[in-house]
Amino acid sequence: MMSNAGCWKRRLAVLAITTSLLSGCATVSSESGRVSACPPVVEYSREFQARASNEVAQLPKGAAIAIMLTDYAVLRAQNRAC
Repeated sequence: MMSNAGCWKRRLAVLAITTSLLSGCATVSSESGRVSACPPVVEYSREFQARASNEVAQLPKGAAIAIMLTDYAVLRAQNRAC
């Protein structure tokens, strides 16, 4: 019997990535009270996120694009905090 531990871990990572891709922000800067706009964040439909999740789940382990998506998720999280 084959283990499916890697499968659910990958899906969990994809879920975390796609969840972080959902929001944008605009806040007041701490410098002299100026309003600063964060870079725009593209909103993705649930259907599109599900499609992306399925495609990422089919990538080979350690695929470069999966690593890049993880980095992108970090950038989006930082943008949310902006």
